[in-house]
Amino acid sequence: MAIKQLIKRTSGWLYLNSSIGRNQLHGAGVILMLHRVLSNDRAADLPHRNELCVGPKAFEHLLVWLRKHFDCVPLMEILQPNALRTERPQVALTFDDGWRDNAANAFPLLQKHQVPASIFLSTDFIGSRQRFWWESIGETLWGSHGEKARTHLIECLRAAGQPLPVLLDDIDVDRRSLTLLHYLQSLKALDPKILERLTDECPQESQPQALDWHQVRAMESSGLVRFGPHGASHAILTGLDDVRLSEEISRSRDAMLNGCNRPLPVYCYPNGDNDERVREQIANHDFPFALGTGSGIYRGTGDPLNLPRFGVSQRTARNPQLLSWRIYRGARP
Repeated sequence: MAIKQLIKRTSGWLYLNSSIGRNQLHGAGVILMLHRVLSNDRAADLPHRNELCVGPKAFEHLLVWLRKHFDCVPLMEILQPNALRTERPQVALTFDDGWRDNAANAFPLLQKHQVPASIFLSTDFIGSRQRFWWESIGETLWGSHGEKARTHLIECLRAAGQPLPVLLDDIDVDRRSLTLLHYLQSLKALDPKILERLTDECPQESQPQALDWHQVRAMESSGLVRFGPHGASHAILTGLDDVRLSEEISRSRDAMLNGCNRPLPVYCYPNGDNDERVREQIANHDFPFALGTGSGIYRGTGDPLNLPRFGVSQRTARNPQLLSWRIYRGARP
């Protein structure tokens, strides 16, 4: 595996520093997808956090690398037609959900390196104590809130027909974390109401998980960050009937109009899930652009309501050459 990673890192470096790579990326836009920036890197290293979390050192390393190889621009500079392109490829950072650590940990580093970003808010969570199920259930099972809380949640999950795998008690930390990752992924198929009830069985944290509107407006006033909707309840849009789908989009759009001065004309699909029916509804609510999770670079062609992005994990933030390898794969004709 180490040799495979070395080959990818080396190939990625060669791609960005070759005439072939520069020609392929000329006039192109790369959109990156992040979620959280934790307060330390060790916490972000564990597999069940790695995909959604980066640590501050890894994030700063990524920002320095991006500025070296790309023009770091606001998202709309990539999406607007007839935008003036420079010789260097452009990159835009996006964050999903609206985690509180976006303000506490990500924003100071964005300011330090003057890298703009767009944050997409699940609006029901903003300014409330409503919690993201993945975080609450995952950290309770990990033992972050004590053994009593963990045992109680395990009993609730068993009653819901979701018994824990044996390996969640593995003595090896990485194996246990990887098992938790796979287990949490399996819970995505549960009814949202069941997940909500399970989340309610988890201990309340001292701080809300999400941003509040004061933090949103403070970051917006810096001119470095803009905000867009990422659903209201973070429900998977493809699973909603037409009435609930329209209401979900409207509620998130209206919250953005009330809470921000200049909300982005871009919708961001929860979990990236979308289909023709969802995209039609998004267009009917006056959004010309929407972000998915499929990999690829943006050249102004393709469906503007299913824009590609490259996800950034702790692993790729630490080793950005792995990201350049993925960009190479996504840039091929």
